[in-house]
Amino acid sequence: MRRRKRNLLENIMHAIFLCLGLITVGCVLLITVYLVISGIPAIKEIGLVPFLFGKTWASTASTTEPSYGILPFILTSVYGTAGAIVLGVPIGFLTAVYLAKLAPQRIKSTVESAVSLLAGIPSVVYGLVGMLVLVPGIRKLFNVPDGASLLAAIIVLAVMILPSVIKVSVTALEAVPKEYEDGSLALGATPIETYFRVSVPAARSGIAAAVVLGVGRAIGEAMAVMMVSGNAANMPSLFESVKFLTTAVASEMSYSSGLQRQALFSIALVLFMFIMLINAALNFFMKRDKEG
Repeated sequence: MRRRKRNLLENIMHAIFLCLGLITVGCVLLITVYLVISGIPAIKEIGLVPFLFGKTWASTASTTEPSYGILPFILTSVYGTAGAIVLGVPIGFLTAVYLAKLAPQRIKSTVESAVSLLAGIPSVVYGLVGMLVLVPGIRKLFNVPDGASLLAAIIVLAVMILPSVIKVSVTALEAVPKEYEDGSLALGATPIETYFRVSVPAARSGIAAAVVLGVGRAIGEAMAVMMVSGNAANMPSLFESVKFLTTAVASEMSYSSGLQRQALFSIALVLFMFIMLINAALNFFMKRDKEG
């Protein structure tokens, strides 16, 4: 009788988890279908090549015919995300190794609390601090007309991805069996060699997941980037005002209509496909490394 109740409870929990998983998949499919249906009409009317490779975005032009080229947005998002990863991932990774393997318990608790606080700060606060501190600092340091630029956006995004990279990487490193490290130390390796040549490779999948989360946070951020990047549709340059894919949608959606509104949905579709391609590429390389 007790076994029947246990089996019944397990079957019920299995059904609940299955339903929750199906709901998650259904939400992703619903978003995908909605973006495709909403974004395709503008691409058909504008043309795929002019839309993706056009260098001019003038959706509200009144004296001339509106232009809907999003190449500056695409390149800005690529450069901004890449710059944030180049700056943020090494700092986050080395911090995670220190916290997981080297830091005393008191320092580890203090830093982890600070990282958790950093993760809980709203993005608009990052943007406000960047606008009041970072932008004037860049203007004075590099003697440029305006500090609201791609560089400011990269620095803000690098700081914003740190909590994701650090917390997930620490969890992955702490999950490595201690026997691996003991065996390496017994063979004569130093602790630092053990951590970087044994522990880190063993936690590679978790660290890669941290990088994926960081990429998703960087490429999907809008509010903070809008406040420090200048929000101008220029081709990307380190010290010029730029506009990201996310900020293009956020800044114009409230007053858009007609073809302009459809083009914004097309930008959202491009952004969605971009994130999907990044995740697919990272998963492909991770699987190939495991098979190798």
